[in-house]
Amino acid sequence: MAGRAASLRAIPGGIWALGLVSMLMDISSEMIHALLPVYLVTVMATSATTVGVIEGIAESTASITKVFSGALSDWLGKRKLLAVLGYGLAAVTKPVFPLATSVGALVAARFIDRVGKGIRGAPRDALVADLAPAHLRGASFGLRQALDTAGACTGPALAILFMWLSAGRFRFVFWMAVLPALLSVALIVFAVHEPARAGALRRPRFPLHRDELVRLGRRYWLVVVVAVVFSLARFSEAFLVLRAQSVGLSLTMVPLVMVIMNLVYASASYPAGVYADVGSRYRLLAVGLLLLVCADLVLAFAPGVTAVLVGSALWGLHMACTQGLLATLVTDAAPAELRGTAFGCFNLLTGVALLVASIVAGRLWDSVGASGTFLAGAMLAALALLAFPVLRQPRIAT
Repeated sequence: MAGRAASLRAIPGGIWALGLVSMLMDISSEMIHALLPVYLVTVMATSATTVGVIEGIAESTASITKVFSGALSDWLGKRKLLAVLGYGLAAVTKPVFPLATSVGALVAARFIDRVGKGIRGAPRDALVADLAPAHLRGASFGLRQALDTAGACTGPALAILFMWLSAGRFRFVFWMAVLPALLSVALIVFAVHEPARAGALRRPRFPLHRDELVRLGRRYWLVVVVAVVFSLARFSEAFLVLRAQSVGLSLTMVPLVMVIMNLVYASASYPAGVYADVGSRYRLLAVGLLLLVCADLVLAFAPGVTAVLVGSALWGLHMACTQGLLATLVTDAAPAELRGTAFGCFNLLTGVALLVASIVAGRLWDSVGASGTFLAGAMLAALALLAFPVLRQPRIAT
């Protein structure tokens, strides 16, 4: 416990500020996203396949954008400008959700919101890597992830509260989500300060050129391969919301699954990051994959609400063990001057995998039901475990 407190005090203030920026934007986004799948199915009369396509396109759009924003941040030698642009774009799209009167408008809003996420994602992660001391990388990414996920937990909780206060008015909740998004933008503008670029650091002229991508190294690409297989098993959390509805949870209480998942995720992310700094990073990744298998199996055979909540908690625990850790592994493997490009490529490829996974999950849900969807996820997570031994090599110091 004392070691964790010391690590927290040693983490630079800029990383704390970035974590709070992420937290506020996630409060806003998750107030909307916790209700959006049910809103689409019950109010807009769409199918689960449509939900899967929308979620897959939204998340893959963010991932595709990240590869270009990450490379641009390496070329410019500036991260904060792109991060501010991304958060700002996401904030200005939030009012579209309560104003939309068609599925097309909601898809457009979700798309533009995720473009904003894509613009900010890789530069922000590279900025964390630039700010973090080498011996506190795991703790730094864990802290940012914990604060981010605290927002993802608070958002659905507020969605439940506002749904109750407004007697189930979805659009009232969507309007309430606008304020934290605006606060997030103000915080990154005034509280985050980018470190000066080291004078000896090489500035790549064309970060996405083949020669620069080769410089990322074999170990980096092995991390990406395992993460892609992992992403195929980790389809959109929208299906947790649909699973809760399928076992009889009321519309007002459906966001509870996201609250439970994100509460566990937020609570465990920082301890997992601390362990990644002092223990075996690859053992922790293996544990995360095993937890995903367990979560999928519980959700596949869940007889009622309690089992779905347990499965959601396991899902959150696997996220805590893996998401900040994968960012740490990318930072370990990639050259400092190509960190933005490294995070961009990583997010592009895992995002495409998430698109495929979400579309397939939706098709499985419509054709064979919830059990088939989560069983398929369990099998793919087990496949990622089979690919895992290629990463078990000594850590590269950077």
